[in-house]
Amino acid sequence: MSTKEKILEVALTLFAERGYDGIGVDGIAECAGIKGPSVYKHFKGKEDILNALIERAENYYDEFFGSEEHIGNIPKSKDEFISVTLERISFTMNDPMIKKIRKFLVQEQFRNERISEVTTRHQIDGIQRMYAKIIKGMMDAGIVIKDDPMLLAVELTAPAVLQIARSDRQPQYEKECMEYIEKHLRHFCKIYMR
Repeated sequence: MSTKEKILEVALTLFAERGYDGIGVDGIAECAGIKGPSVYKHFKGKEDILNALIERAENYYDEFFGSEEHIGNIPKSKDEFISVTLERISFTMNDPMIKKIRKFLVQEQFRNERISEVTTRHQIDGIQRMYAKIIKGMMDAGIVIKDDPMLLAVELTAPAVLQIARSDRQPQYEKECMEYIEKHLRHFCKIYMR
């Protein structure tokens, strides 16, 4: 792992544990096993580290989960839709980097306007727009009944977002949260899919 990657890894862990204001560049450097001035060879300062973390997480999430711009293939059946959606949710709930980013974003969203916007984009707007496109594609293919794709996306995603948040707060309920999400997903498909 390069020094730059090590700095980002350590910064993410520290931001998730202590918050953005809870650690400085020197503390990040110390935990990364380097001297404070060495950080400035890679980043202009703590805000530059934050920007790099957000960009890194967004690219990573886009690649492995998807986004409004990268929805992947439109599922061709109810079973495929359930399978792909559960894979995405499992990734979201279990990927160590995504869990840390989510914890950090949730804590900082009330202190930092930019973080608030990123959190809203990822936990509400972006996921709903992504699923609205998927649902619209499935409507066009005759798999989902005709309705408002955005409203269906909200109906689909809101319970999952809530259960993921519960799992983050109370990891001992992760299995039950995933079971609830799957039950909800199957119910959604039963109601809206042919």
